[in-house]
Amino acid sequence: MSQPSEFAPGRPVVLRGGTVLTLDDQRRVLDRADVLVTGDRITAVGPDLEVPQDAVVIDASGGIVMPGMIDTHRHMWQTAMRGYGADWTLTQYFVWYYLESGKLFRPQDVHAGNVLAAVEALESGVTTVVDWSHGLRTVDHADAAVDALQSVPGRFVLAYGNIQAPPAEWTAAPEFRDFVRRRITGDDLLGFQLAFDVTGDPAFPEKPAFEVARELGVAVTTHAGVWGATNDDGIKLMHDHGFMTPETVYVHAASLSADSYHRIAATGGSISVSTESEQSAGQGYPPTWAIRAHGIPVSLSMDTSVWWSGDLFSAMRTTLGADRSREHLEAHAKNETVTHASLRAEHVVDWATRGGAHAIGRDDLGSLEPGKKADVVLIKNDHSSVSFPLLNPYGHVAFQAQRGDVHTVLVNGRVVKHDHRLVGIDLDAVRREVDETVTYLRTQLGEEAWRKGMNPDIPETKVLDNPYTYTDYASASTHTRS
Repeated sequence: MSQPSEFAPGRPVVLRGGTVLTLDDQRRVLDRADVLVTGDRITAVGPDLEVPQDAVVIDASGGIVMPGMIDTHRHMWQTAMRGYGADWTLTQYFVWYYLESGKLFRPQDVHAGNVLAAVEALESGVTTVVDWSHGLRTVDHADAAVDALQSVPGRFVLAYGNIQAPPAEWTAAPEFRDFVRRRITGDDLLGFQLAFDVTGDPAFPEKPAFEVARELGVAVTTHAGVWGATNDDGIKLMHDHGFMTPETVYVHAASLSADSYHRIAATGGSISVSTESEQSAGQGYPPTWAIRAHGIPVSLSMDTSVWWSGDLFSAMRTTLGADRSREHLEAHAKNETVTHASLRAEHVVDWATRGGAHAIGRDDLGSLEPGKKADVVLIKNDHSSVSFPLLNPYGHVAFQAQRGDVHTVLVNGRVVKHDHRLVGIDLDAVRREVDETVTYLRTQLGEEAWRKGMNPDIPETKVLDNPYTYTDYASASTHTRS
């Protein structure tokens, strides 16, 4: 995907005269300030900067300049099925993807979903996405996933997973090791994690996968505290065996006890909150209201576009709503009144930027400071009556802005969206690829099954809640097999 000459590689870029949310340690908000980008780095932030004569000047006046947003948990391979499961419960999702139709996805279908998700992220000002890629049934699927990510000028972390096989099995396969050797080469735009869950089975069948992660020196991201699937037992097993680390990311963490939160806090891990998912699918009540008291770092994520939107504006808005709703509910139960909101707009903007950077171990991302990587977003829409007045910039980002207001996006110093249009991306080609995948899946399923899949029945012979078929373990909190 070529870069127009106006934004030729190496040419400096300055965003002039915007309200700059630095998200630095002092959380400075600079009025009518500039951000200068040279190469892949931010080189200066402040008012009336002197810039090189050949710099591209982008008028940011009336807009908000902020760090690129970071999504720490998105099943990108599912994006070609956008909206298909809008009315699903979590159980129906498990049945469709884990137990039945997810097995139909070919490498090219993973590629199609990843390309669409990657392009959508850039469109929405999300400059980094953790691709929680648990559809990698074969290494061919994994190669397709990486090919897709590297075809789009964003920043990604491949979280390698395979829901169709035990973690101990696929992490031990020679072809997996070969994949890591071939494809994970230190590319600054492609990180790597392992993605698998812990069922709570006392035999701890996931232990060998943790040992592989330790050997490779990579983080584990895991769905924890998911009602009916993962619980406190899994957290205790991880803790007792020494596999809870500061790099570990616990996704959802919505059905955990205070004891598990204490363990996460004590070992320095972070929690990726997918509020739209948790409040709709049933993992548990979105947990920020509970985990704030434990001082656990938080990042935000969108989970999957099979149900929900793919932009972090929605994540910020729904997280504020869910947290404040619970705070009011708890107060009312005690005949009290909340007079000051504990969770503020500034906090969720921080979680969408710095929080994500912390979760993926990138201290060179998440804020606008000299020396940091130039992942920058300009929110500005001169054609919208909602763009003014700009009084509380954090509140504007969290409650007023939407993806259509994303004017300019830079990733690693490269302009990938400008004047509300993607730069150098062939959207028609993406559409053709996705259409081919949808046609294939619809044909494979048949018209009746395709229609019923939007509200699938629960097969009597299948696991009702716990979708993990590599263990016979069942407990009170994972319910029973039907």
